Amino acid sequence: MIAKGQKISDRYQIIKSIGEGGMANVFLAYDTILERNVAVKVLRGDLANDEKFVRRFQREALQASSLSHPNIVEVYDVGEDNGEYYIVMEYVEGKHLKNLLKKRGKLTIPEVIDIMLQVTSGLSIAHDSYIIHRDIKPQNIMILDNGLVKLTDFGIALAMNSTQLTQTNSVMGSVHYLPPEQASGKGATLQSDIYSLGILMYELLTGKLPFRGENAVEIALKHLKETIPSIRKEIPDIPQSIENIILKATAKNPKNRYADAREMHEDLKTCLDESRKNEIKISYKYPEVDLDDGKMLKIKNEKENLTKKESDEIIAKKITKNDLHGQNKTLVILISIFTGIVVLITTIVVLLPKITNSAQITIPDVTNMTVVKAIETLQEEGFTVSSEQIEKSSTVVEEGKIISTSPAGGTKHKKGYEVTLYVSTGNKSIEVEDYTGKNYLEVKGKLEAYGINVFIEEKEIEADADDSYEKDIIMDQSIKKGESLSKGDNITLYIPDIKNVYPDFTDGTYIVSDIIAFAKEYKISVKFIDSEGKTISINSENAYEYDDYQILNQNRKAGSVVTSGVSIIIKLDTSSTGSENTCEEGGLC
Repeated sequence: MIAKGQKISDRYQIIKSIGEGGMANVFLAYDTILERNVAVKVLRGDLANDEKFVRRFQREALQASSLSHPNIVEVYDVGEDNGEYYIVMEYVEGKHLKNLLKKRGKLTIPEVIDIMLQVTSGLSIAHDSYIIHRDIKPQNIMILDNGLVKLTDFGIALAMNSTQLTQTNSVMGSVHYLPPEQASGKGATLQSDIYSLGILMYELLTGKLPFRGENAVEIALKHLKETIPSIRKEIPDIPQSIENIILKATAKNPKNRYADAREMHEDLKTCLDESRKNEIKISYKYPEVDLDDGKMLKIKNEKENLTKKESDEIIAKKITKNDLHGQNKTLVILISIFTGIVVLITTIVVLLPKITNSAQITIPDVTNMTVVKAIETLQEEGFTVSSEQIEKSSTVVEEGKIISTSPAGGTKHKKGYEVTLYVSTGNKSIEVEDYTGKNYLEVKGKLEAYGINVFIEEKEIEADADDSYEKDIIMDQSIKKGESLSKGDNITLYIPDIKNVYPDFTDGTYIVSDIIAFAKEYKISVKFIDSEGKTISINSENAYEYDDYQILNQNRKAGSVVTSGVSIIIKLDTSSTGSENTCEEGGLC
């Protein structure tokens, strides 16, 4: 059991639990050597004794550690400590795309394209190494406050050129994003990730999953047999180029999909170009039904009314030859109809630009306008304005005014087209000061007023350190003096983990006997001097003789750290009372 404060491999100190998965639990931890926060994924205790799971867990680490890309969560370390198998990863402070969808409902077209470009850019690196993610879904994609997207959890990834440790018909990942070939029991390929990306893109744009059902079997069958619902029913004015990307990515037959993430990435880069907006709808080169006759579908049953024993069994549903024959027949009819449509579109393609241009109007330039004025201007020209505005810092445009729009001003679009506003938050960056020696509460409040995220962590004090550290006083900081911080940035302030501190012996509540007892308890030496600086010989046996003396001063500051082996000097007022048993400084008594 991993507990708060525990150190793994005498290096990674656990701060708190931040997630639980099917194979591993994830903790926020502090790397005491490199002095940074990290995420530590620890294999679940009930699986650590299972050789198969341990091998899969270690394979995840080895594969992920070979992937270096800004859009992939970085893996720093992997190891084993007292039977605990762990992976140390980059700690990403952001939210899952699923959380963003729950909050927003759906995203704008420019936002989705930006996210998909980042995801495919990162996944391209994995595909170049023949590594399949196999679990693409919003829950495995993080988005930071600055818009950076990070693909995480290659936990069930499979290198194509390595030995497969799981059965080929084992269904893994979320069924809502499950490619048809995996639902039918076939092994995953690079194109399996592409299908999941297509489902993800559909969900981000519409806020809905294309295939739903009462249980996993029903959903998997829909992936196998049903075409993806038309996105134009949800977004009537969506560019044809974007619909084509979704149709190509979610083709039932892997041969009709993009070859890999890099090919999809290249298509996404130009999909918002004006020249592609009204391109011809995609048609598939290969038949969409490409499943082996009699292949068995195997998946966990998730019906709630079954017993535990029954729910653990695997349900096999045969895809019969008649089913496939019926699908083929339907596809032949649909392809024939579609061919006719293509011929018709080709015939009028020369006239289409003229028809389109006549219905398009120019988006006005609303840069430097207030939000209210920009909305009025766009609506007067016949455009609609997205209710979601995107805030960005700017050194040029003052706070509250428009930086830009998406699509950009000057481009032509149909009347009623939705425009997204980018609003300036101003230039709120500040220069970091040296905060050491200051009370963390004061600094925290000041920085948070600028919208900066401040984290406070206690830092263990070295045994041989001096006692200049005080409780609640900053001893170190993650961002150094002279660097800049803007709204949404993070900084960690470190305060000493103080367990024992010097009291204020001069406050009138302490007597000499108390100081002698304190010194003995904390293994420090104490030296008493009189008003003139002469040493007074006091020990535990004669301390009571000096209890009436007033304590004037102490050379160790109240609240500072008590470190064993050091000494403290106490000055007593000997002018009016007490023994005259004194000796010269450094002399014999």
